[in-house]
Amino acid sequence: MLFTKKTSPEKRIAFREMLADGKLHQFPGAFNPLCAQLIERKGFAGSYISGGAMAADLCLPDIGIATLSEFVDRARQIARVTDLPAFVDIDTGFGEPMSAARSVRMMEEAGLAGCHIEDQVMPKRCGHLDGKEIVDTSEMVQRVRAASDAKMDSNFVLIARSDARAIEGLDKSIDRMKAYVDAGADMIFPEAMKSEKEFEAVRAALDVPILANMTEFGKSRLLHKTELENLGFNVVIYPVTTLRLAMGEVDRGLDAILRDGDQNDILDKMHHRKDLYDLLRYEEYSKFDQALYNFEVGDTPMK
Repeated sequence: MLFTKKTSPEKRIAFREMLADGKLHQFPGAFNPLCAQLIERKGFAGSYISGGAMAADLCLPDIGIATLSEFVDRARQIARVTDLPAFVDIDTGFGEPMSAARSVRMMEEAGLAGCHIEDQVMPKRCGHLDGKEIVDTSEMVQRVRAASDAKMDSNFVLIARSDARAIEGLDKSIDRMKAYVDAGADMIFPEAMKSEKEFEAVRAALDVPILANMTEFGKSRLLHKTELENLGFNVVIYPVTTLRLAMGEVDRGLDAILRDGDQNDILDKMHHRKDLYDLLRYEEYSKFDQALYNFEVGDTPMK
């Protein structure tokens, strides 16, 4: 935390520059600040903060019952610890269009580089589950317009997500996405595409940056970054990957402790203490602390 160098406006500018450079940028999901720090250490472009992952971390299903304040608090914690841009899922905006506007303003104030808002009804569902419902195009246009008008920093990236493919078909979902761009969306997130041809059709229809969601166990094949770049996509997110990796090892580790009575056979599965301290910059904090208190009081009398 003490050793980040970029301000929130600088990170927003960096995100905007990424979207304009013609390359594909990978944003793994960060389910906590420590994970975001590791994402930066590994050399990724930025962090994504998934609403589904945040809800799961609170032991809640992804149906829109986690609150705006919970989202803002966790997003702020994640965004502040690295020099990478981070953007966040704000579900349907936490209410009416005015609430969507407030949500955007609060995420901007929390230091995020952008956010995405979707066209589902409340209570919402995970984008790769069946049984979703969507609002009318006109209602989503109001959400997007209100969210766009709420921005203080023009570099804050407003992303409109459409879940309409599964309900109305590809052509109508593309018509919706075009309307969202006209309403002020800076970027489009076409959710739950079923094939590369569908990704290609969305790219051909829109002239704004586009995001691909490569979530595991969903509707889409897990496309390689080269495939997505060749399709003309700008950003790819891996929203719940890190949480799934972590919880998978926790699950297996707890089983091992119950079975074996100790942790000796699972030490090689753990993040070592020295690696954790290195990631936390423990030694740098210690040096910073010593520098603060390593001084002598002079003999010069006070005037």
